[in-house]
Amino acid sequence: MRRLAFYFYEGITVTHSLTQLFKQDQPVVSFELFPPKTEKGEAALYRHVEKLMAFNPDFLTCTYGAGGSTQGKTLEIINEVKKRFDVPVASHLTVVGSTVDQLRDYLQTAKDQSVDYIVALRGDPPQGSESFEAVDGGLSYANELVDLIAAEYSNFGVLVAGYPEKHKEAPNMQVDLENLKRKVDAGSHAIVTQLFYDNDDFFRFRDLCADAGITIPIVPGLLPVTNFEQVKRIASMCAATLPKRFVDRLGERDDKEWQYQVGVEHAIEQTRGLLDAGIEGLHWYVLNRSDATSEILNAVDFNRV
Repeated sequence: MRRLAFYFYEGITVTHSLTQLFKQDQPVVSFELFPPKTEKGEAALYRHVEKLMAFNPDFLTCTYGAGGSTQGKTLEIINEVKKRFDVPVASHLTVVGSTVDQLRDYLQTAKDQSVDYIVALRGDPPQGSESFEAVDGGLSYANELVDLIAAEYSNFGVLVAGYPEKHKEAPNMQVDLENLKRKVDAGSHAIVTQLFYDNDDFFRFRDLCADAGITIPIVPGLLPVTNFEQVKRIASMCAATLPKRFVDRLGERDDKEWQYQVGVEHAIEQTRGLLDAGIEGLHWYVLNRSDATSEILNAVDFNRV
């Protein structure tokens, strides 16, 4: 069953569909895409999305390039996904390199094009910069972007990022949780975590969030390892830990098929553990493919009704 977004009509507030999603009696499922660079890549993306639709996702998200370099393409992709597959869609939005007026322009365009949700992020510093600096007339933090959306574009459901092993720029977990609480208090509807490979990290994070008074849904984000070198780079960028036993297993053979098999097996174990613990959703970083995620969900007998 498709879950369509509710909006605000003639000043009348309607309960937001993103909040309603998490009241269902089964985990919310979402898949994250990125804008392909070529027509061939785009065609392949839609083929993979078609396969992923077998799991009846609640929504799909789409990132964009560093510094907003593919914002237009992001909207193009998610509009086409929504048109072809009749599924709610979310656009990532960062404050990097944008004034408040430019953020408003993007949000208005997204609203006009019937985007359902926004993944509100600060974003990484521009390439070559050691630290983040807001542009003149811009914002400095993700909670300020959530504030803007809540005040002026409350038709959107808002998702924000959480970091089970803390954000790489945060001096400690306490400060990171305080930053997250500001995003939640500004009007976020759900948290999607950065990738992780040890469920204990997620469970510890979830408990810390509860202690901090964070009560909105917390959705684990999973990136199955299908290419060891690629995932090492990604994990390094976001300061995620690859467990030693997992790394040792991956390194037993210098063979891509072996790495894929080991990565999928590990993700199946993770997924089963998370589902058994009663998590509220699953967010998959699919890297524009369907093979590994489909294999994992089939292995855990994940059926949507």
